Amino acid sequence: MNSLSNPNPLLLKGAGCWLLVALVMAWCLVGLHFELAPLQAMFPGKPARLLQAHLDFLLMSALLLGFYGARFPLPAIACWAMVIGAFTNSSLFLLMAMFPVLDDPAATGAAVAVFKLYTFASIVTTSFGFGRAAWAAVRHAAQSA
Repeated sequence: MNSLSNPNPLLLKGAGCWLLVALVMAWCLVGLHFELAPLQAMFPGKPARLLQAHLDFLLMSALLLGFYGARFPLPAIACWAMVIGAFTNSSLFLLMAMFPVLDDPAATGAAVAVFKLYTFASIVTTSFGFGRAAWAAVRHAAQSA
């Protein structure tokens, strides 16, 4: 397949990976519902956080698939930022489900500081990637009209 018919294959690869992650999380949610001890030990935080992670992975996958399906070229840096940001942004909820201390606004310590830095880096990466892609979409539509 040439680059004109498939300009952003990284987006499809990322979407596929993150959909698989969402599917695994769906099964983890089922296991939590049935109170399976290993899953309760793996996710001692609020079950709602795991659900949020699952839904966010689905939403981010849908966004990646949408930009892939639009079939207009995007800068490689935007594609990488979207795929990485889609993971890191969604994983914030997953980390809170796994480490409940991260869900406490009053918590302090090195782990909390690293999580805050990770959160900031994730927001910047995600915003840059999807913002750059949205701007490219607007420009592409204006040039096509």
